[in-house]
Amino acid sequence: MDKTTRFFKTTENKPTWHLIDAEGRTLGRLCTEAARLLRGKHKVEFTPNADMGDFVVVVNASKVKVTGKRAELKEYFHYTGYPGGATFEKFQEVLRKDPQRVFEHAVKGMLPHNRLGRQIIKKMKVYAGPDHPHAAQQPVARPVNN
Repeated sequence: MDKTTRFFKTTENKPTWHLIDAEGRTLGRLCTEAARLLRGKHKVEFTPNADMGDFVVVVNASKVKVTGKRAELKEYFHYTGYPGGATFEKFQEVLRKDPQRVFEHAVKGMLPHNRLGRQIIKKMKVYAGPDHPHAAQQPVARPVNN
């Protein structure tokens, strides 16, 4: 009897599409579920060194909520590498201007920090409103606990 662990190849994966509605949901809890789906940890065929995850479509990203005083206190930091090149942006400002960046920043930190992570993050599609162009892929609505 063969008692070795089976490692699946990316070509053996048939990705499905998941639709997550972010309206009124907590950002962190929503992003952990999205990262789990993107990585493929919900599947029996999970392989750590291969992209076995699914596609995730997030709608109503501009209506996501955060708990406590995070909306006023959270800042995004970027450093250009030049003296005086540090920039800070408030969470509310980034959410208003580009809600996709808020989700990418949160989910990217939960994925591997290597080539695999950079490949996986491209499978997440974020939209500020309720409309998305992925109806042909028939995404399955995913209930996320708050």
